[in-house]
Amino acid sequence: MYIHAASSLILRTLPWYVAGSQVLGVACVVITGVWMGHYRGGYAWDGSAQFNVHPLCMVLGLVFLYGDAVLVYRVFRNETKRSVKILHALLHMMALVISIVGLVAVFDFHSSAKISHMYSLHSWCGMLTFVLFVLQWLLGLGFFLFPWASAQLRSWYLPLHVFFGLLLLAMSVGSCLLGITEKLLFSMLGKIKYNHFCVQYV
Repeated sequence: MYIHAASSLILRTLPWYVAGSQVLGVACVVITGVWMGHYRGGYAWDGSAQFNVHPLCMVLGLVFLYGDAVLVYRVFRNETKRSVKILHALLHMMALVISIVGLVAVFDFHSSAKISHMYSLHSWCGMLTFVLFVLQWLLGLGFFLFPWASAQLRSWYLPLHVFFGLLLLAMSVGSCLLGITEKLLFSMLGKIKYNHFCVQYV
């Protein structure tokens, strides 16, 4: 009885949680976009502005779209399984393409500016997260969307897929926070004191 009541409550409140997640997700993307676009010199595919493409793409791809891909099985629980699988895979593919654009932007910028690659904790955490994300996506395609594995093998892998999907989402958020902190510190270095609380540092 209590379990049924709890499940019913979760289903009734789910739309509010989903709406809240979308508001927060869009806010993250917009704030990152304004920060890079207004306070850090805008966007371009050459010069210092090329770097600014990187944070926006990673937040949009590996936080917002990835988070939405995780949510689809909860939101569209009454749709056909095949349709939800395709949507899940497409959102992940969009996240992958956008994050590749972000990675190309930062590597190109570092090469042009003669800055070393992969020199920080953010770099290594971010690259590990991206590589594992690609692996997770490929395994998901192979096990579930274009299944080559037996039903028994798929049922064995499903809990692992769910667990690592959530873990990688947390790693994506963590890597983005590391990168934002690193960018803020480099932006302030020798220019302004943090306790002045400029808008972009708050």
